[in-house]
Amino acid sequence: MSRRYLNSNYQGQQQRIALVETQPDTEQSTPGVLFCGGFKSTMEGSKALALERFCQQRGVAFTRFDYSGHGSSDGEFIEGNIDRWLSDTLSVFDQLDNARKTVLVGSSMGAWIATLAALKRSAQTAGLITIAAAPDFTERLLQSRLSDDQKTLLQRGQTLLMPSEYDDGSPYPISGQLIENSRAHCLLDGPVAVEVPVRLLHGTADTDVPYDLSVALMSAITSSDAQLTLVKDGDHRLSSPQHLMLLENTLLALL
Repeated sequence: MSRRYLNSNYQGQQQRIALVETQPDTEQSTPGVLFCGGFKSTMEGSKALALERFCQQRGVAFTRFDYSGHGSSDGEFIEGNIDRWLSDTLSVFDQLDNARKTVLVGSSMGAWIATLAALKRSAQTAGLITIAAAPDFTERLLQSRLSDDQKTLLQRGQTLLMPSEYDDGSPYPISGQLIENSRAHCLLDGPVAVEVPVRLLHGTADTDVPYDLSVALMSAITSSDAQLTLVKDGDHRLSSPQHLMLLENTLLALL
């Protein structure tokens, strides 16, 4: 396992992206795995670490990383958007071992990013797993939760601090440019031309992102091999031991 930085170039600006890689001891044809984290989460989260251990035990290449403005990577979170974080993801993807394809695994916002990456790098993508997928959340969820006064503040260039139960309870800063930039990457109006096997996992008790978004994503994806698993009483994190086992078994079946 090695930790390092790579340079991600976004609109002429270079920033260092932190990543951790696990490579198998011997050459094999098994696909590698790239994990894409959620909004304001880091590569030290429970799902990323559980999958890393799982892949290490089976000699599977695994990579986790922090988007710019997240965790150990350079940049300010408030300057980030879907376009920039997708660019970071593709920078990481493009330095992976070209001899093997990659299964993309994305959690929450990371499911949106991973799906976009699968579209951009279809020839090198072996499969896609989403966990509590939040595609188009800036339009489908965030907009409906903002008051007219809050929308006006965003239009004036101000930053909103939205309450959060995650990240030690620190509020999430939301900018108008995040919402505006995201519109060019919305997926749910479809079709989404992902043709690899797709597995979607979502908890029925997810109060942050309703499982309707996973249903809509599966409907939009054109792959004939797409399956949605609804986890009864599962929350947004899906990080309990039984939920992590479900994730690992889902990955193992694709590999």
